[in-house]
Amino acid sequence: MRVYKGVKDRYQFTHKMNYIIQAQNLVKKYGHFEAVKGIDFNIPKASCFGFLGPNGAGKTTTMSMLYCFVRVTSGSLSIAGLTPPSDEREIKKILGIVPQDNNLDPDLSVFENLVVYARYYGLSLKQSKNKIEELLDFFELGEKRNVRIPQLSGGMKRRLVLARALLHDPKIIILDEPTTGLDPQARHLIWERLESLKKTGKTFVLTTHYMDEAERLCDELVLMDQGKILEQNTPHKLIEKHIGKETIEIIIDNQKVDSILDHLSPFKFTWEKTSARLFIYTHEGHKILEKLIQLNNFEFLHRRSSLEDVFLKLTGRELRE
Repeated sequence: MRVYKGVKDRYQFTHKMNYIIQAQNLVKKYGHFEAVKGIDFNIPKASCFGFLGPNGAGKTTTMSMLYCFVRVTSGSLSIAGLTPPSDEREIKKILGIVPQDNNLDPDLSVFENLVVYARYYGLSLKQSKNKIEELLDFFELGEKRNVRIPQLSGGMKRRLVLARALLHDPKIIILDEPTTGLDPQARHLIWERLESLKKTGKTFVLTTHYMDEAERLCDELVLMDQGKILEQNTPHKLIEKHIGKETIEIIIDNQKVDSILDHLSPFKFTWEKTSARLFIYTHEGHKILEKLIQLNNFEFLHRRSSLEDVFLKLTGRELRE
């Protein structure tokens, strides 16, 4: 396994205060089990930074350290110049948390959920009313303000959780699987709202299993596995480095793999094989396609390479429990 060490500064900042979150040699142990194994990362202000990885990679534990749910075992962690656990109370004031589960109060209406949550931050109804109305409009929930939670669709609940996280005007928003289980329309609406919020200077830290979501939203991301960072870069550069611009999927008979690879040997590519498909990763897609068409013996699909290709290539295709 190749382990990425060090942090690439794609923004070429020269002063540490351009980073709102900094971690160095961050470790989290549970007894003898080391869930996070000495990772480094810097998160720039007003960006969306992603943590990707299969189940058990350590990304959830990392996120939990960021919002002070679990304590760091060793290493250093700075959040807007504050250090947990000594500054835990102040850190929580500047964080907005969007948990994976919609932990809304089912006995209250949309509006009442926001009012109650605002009180956790010492905001009275008079102080928070305008902000609540603004957020309801922003997330297209104004017509549902008096509706109780069980009557909302999954997309509405998710938008309400996002609105709730923004009530106290946080600097940093932690997004844990923000669009899991939503239909395409709801996902795209949430993406648009998050992109709009980033322009106002908010910083987002995202975990997701949707690679298209990470590719669209993240300015930069880390790919984790087994508690370590394998790679860090922009989605585009990760695709270019590990896959190439184009992917060709060939439906195969295992006995024909060597023959196909021999025919394609004049071209530059890398490849990966599963039980049913041969994946060709390349910058020379059209030349390879011409060769495959000449062979006229195979079914294949030609497409643009994606972050999902990188994810599967670096972490493997086997199921994780």
